[in-house]
Amino acid sequence: MCPMAHKQLTPQLFMARANLDDLPELQLPEGYVVRSYREGDGAAWERIVAAAFEREVQTGEFEKSMKQHKAFRPERVLFVLCGDVPVATASAWDSPGWGPQTGQLHMVGTKPEHRGKHLGYWVSVAALHQFGKEGRRDVMLSTDDFRLPAIKTYLQMGFEPVLVHENQPRRWRDVFAAIDQPGLSAKFAEILDGPVFKPRA
Repeated sequence: MCPMAHKQLTPQLFMARANLDDLPELQLPEGYVVRSYREGDGAAWERIVAAAFEREVQTGEFEKSMKQHKAFRPERVLFVLCGDVPVATASAWDSPGWGPQTGQLHMVGTKPEHRGKHLGYWVSVAALHQFGKEGRRDVMLSTDDFRLPAIKTYLQMGFEPVLVHENQPRRWRDVFAAIDQPGLSAKFAEILDGPVFKPRA
């Protein structure tokens, strides 16, 4: 796999899963379980996000950016626990600009010391099941070009590229080359050669 520069290009890449059919049942590695948010989990979420995204997270960020958001419900914020310790997270969020039946897979992250066990995949699957319980039709997400392991996971989950800017066909082809799957450029040629989608603000 060719490394990509750790540079955030704009706008972010978007992906979508056209339906919630045939979701796998949760099968986490031994010693791990999934549960939804409980009061007091904010600090654990902040530690996961800080480690997973390699950035500074201020105390209280969960309260401000998640809990106070109109999309917040405890059952929408999922955690994978190792023993009693949350080590991965994903959220089943709203994305009004994409339509009322479309959910947003949001803030997926795993602590580095627990990577390699597909926890990001499984906590994301848990979020997709939550979307199904809510009667959502489809799901979208945003990500960065350099988050190659995450993009590979999303592709395995049935997500496909969605173009939101004219610079993205080239960027997607670069991503597919970087994950040693250049054939995906042909698989998604109709998308990459197609129109740009403009979500509502």
